[in-house]
Amino acid sequence: MDIRATQRRLALALGTSQVLAWASTFYIPATMIGLASAELGVSRTWLLGGFSWSLLVSAMCAPRIGRFIDAQGGKPVLIGGAVVTAAGLVMLSLVGSLLHWYAAWTVLGVGMALGLYDTAFATIGRLLGRDARPAIVGVTLMGGFASSVGFPTGTWLAASFGWRASVLAYAAMQILVILPIILAFIPRHPGPPHEAAARAAPAPGAMTGRTAFALLAIFFTSRAGIGALISVHALVLLKGMGLSTDHAVLVASIIGPAQVGSRLIDYRFGRGLSPVTSAWLGAALLPMGVAAMLGGAPAAVFALAYGLSNGILTINRGTLPMHVFGPAGYAALLGRLALPSLLAQAALPTLAAPLIDAMPASWTFAALGALSLAAFACLLPLKR
Repeated sequence: MDIRATQRRLALALGTSQVLAWASTFYIPATMIGLASAELGVSRTWLLGGFSWSLLVSAMCAPRIGRFIDAQGGKPVLIGGAVVTAAGLVMLSLVGSLLHWYAAWTVLGVGMALGLYDTAFATIGRLLGRDARPAIVGVTLMGGFASSVGFPTGTWLAASFGWRASVLAYAAMQILVILPIILAFIPRHPGPPHEAAARAAPAPGAMTGRTAFALLAIFFTSRAGIGALISVHALVLLKGMGLSTDHAVLVASIIGPAQVGSRLIDYRFGRGLSPVTSAWLGAALLPMGVAAMLGGAPAAVFALAYGLSNGILTINRGTLPMHVFGPAGYAALLGRLALPSLLAQAALPTLAAPLIDAMPASWTFAALGALSLAAFACLLPLKR
């Protein structure tokens, strides 16, 4: 097998499918929930609860999906992701009550667990073993454009054709675009490079065992919760720091390009860098950005640091567990790590909302900085 050709093929195929999969699921609440709320006569809060519920469903599914990928490979799971997500989107387009809304998001939660980043990373790791990093970086590089596709496309479709027709169009895309890409370009069985790598020991000097797993779980869960909280409350927090609405929107818009920029830098210069060193750099950027803003630097410095940090750590989500534990059982490990992270993503924005409304924004940013610094400390025992 030509490893470089396989890396490029997987990066292009899974990168394309991930952009479309994220745009047609994760960005629906931001672009269509207002229209759905008005039509169904249900508050936005209750409808957003359906999305949070879908993340909880995804969390419950993640460990089993990981074990299945270890046993059977990722292609059947990705195929199932496209089909189940399409079914959930069709259900969503037909809802007539809050109960039906939650039922549709239950199916979509299963579909997202089957078809988004963790499954893509696990599939690459199952196929390529220690040669997975370039493909994972390529997937995250392309996936960084999901918001650039999801926000304008969803907004335009909903305004032009209505939210129900838009969701149906997304369902058709799952079957007519994403599914054929998976069928045509994703190998069903792992090749010899993975099989050889699976017999290898973990990286020299790497920490193994329950302690290493606990450290990684705490780190990724903390950062997932922080990311979800900022994505939901960013504008409120930035305005609480004295920015006008327009200025807050402008500052928040820096985050996406910064994420893509950090992935481009990693793709170009980071191939010889240890995943542990890369994770240290990514994890340190957020508390530094918070400290700079609270110390008087422009809020744009925080947005830039946060975006760069997120972009690097999305790559580390796939590469760091491989480095620490090796390829054997990699997909199941990602599933176990995804469980607490998805729970944090689902719960923290809602649980923190009353505190964010009650406390000065500077206190909230200080708390996020302290939490991100504690998460960074979890990485220090890991060896390069």
